[in-house]
Amino acid sequence: MRKENIILALMVGVTAVYAQTDSLKKSIHQFVVNDIDGKQFDFSSLKGKKVLVVNTASKCGLSSQYKKLQKLYEQYSNKDFVIVAFPSNNFLWQEPGTNKTIKAFCEKNYGVSFPVMEKSTVRGRSKHPVYEFLTSKDKNGVKSSTVTWNFQKYLIDEHGQLVDVVSPRTQPDDPKIIDWIKS
Repeated sequence: MRKENIILALMVGVTAVYAQTDSLKKSIHQFVVNDIDGKQFDFSSLKGKKVLVVNTASKCGLSSQYKKLQKLYEQYSNKDFVIVAFPSNNFLWQEPGTNKTIKAFCEKNYGVSFPVMEKSTVRGRSKHPVYEFLTSKDKNGVKSSTVTWNFQKYLIDEHGQLVDVVSPRTQPDDPKIIDWIKS
């Protein structure tokens, strides 16, 4: 084989490896986090599923969205859809509880059965790595955003890539979200 062909083949191979690594970097499937019980939750277990990631708070005026989130989860979880909640105390101290009290609140008041992660920071310098990914175009490859309030929703496709950011005031059963799940 000629020297030029070998160099070209190596360049193509390196480019393919870089492209594959880059696409993996832009997937939420790279994360392993702790759930509300302190157990590891591996996002790679969600490959092939659409995921709605939402930051939540128990003492927020939007907390009633838990009920609609649970209904959405029950309706579509058997259709490769999952909701992952991240309780957060970033907005007016509306999630002051411990993981234990947050879990009890969610189960008692809304029957929450979708995965809930440990209490996390979703904005600022100590932002959780999942939220660094969700809010930074450099990390997710799609767009940058700011978490504006509790119950902001991030739509993630079956490949773990960010599709869209949905306003906190948009209800979980909004046609935009339902149509996305069904598509």
